[in-house]
Amino acid sequence: MKTVLLHGWPVSERVWVRQVEVLRDAGFDVVAPLLYGRGPSIDDWAAQLLREMDGPLVPVGASMGGYCALALARRAPERVVGMVLVGSRADADSFDRRRARQETIAELAAGHRPPLADADADLQHLALAQEAMRDRLDLTGVAASFGGPLLVCVGDADELVSVDEARALADRALDGRLEVFAGAGHFVALDQPDRFDEVLLEFLSQWKT
Repeated sequence: MKTVLLHGWPVSERVWVRQVEVLRDAGFDVVAPLLYGRGPSIDDWAAQLLREMDGPLVPVGASMGGYCALALARRAPERVVGMVLVGSRADADSFDRRRARQETIAELAAGHRPPLADADADLQHLALAQEAMRDRLDLTGVAASFGGPLLVCVGDADELVSVDEARALADRALDGRLEVFAGAGHFVALDQPDRFDEVLLEFLSQWKT
């Protein structure tokens, strides 16, 4: 089983350096791919990742990475044996959220670098990722019918995903579980790395051989 750490926006795969080390030290096979530059849609990203990796997968998706995790489960449900969604959601963007993304795309086109982005981040790639998120499919049904264990993590200070929304996502799943991180914002793994690592290791331990 391979654990696939999928980053959010505007950070990169570098955000997972700590978790890669922790999971490898615990004996897990783990990868943290870069999602930018993989095409115009999140479904394209998922298709590429599935071609690059063999065998069963447990995607761990933070925010944008969660959308990719669900796309993996939609494309290859027989390969995705478990899933973790962190500060993420399964539904498509609302009208207001789509409009906000358009504003972000315009800011990127004007050369404004988001505060959390890497210093060498390609702003065009960040803009294309915003378009991919804006146009993503509603995968609520994928999350609800997912056959493996689904862990939903959320910070109670997350400004984009509420605890109630995260709870509803977990409750609709066949085997869902909610983990609330008190005091954490949207990027739970950055705000509370120790507890996040503990929760992630406990979840993944069911596949430990």
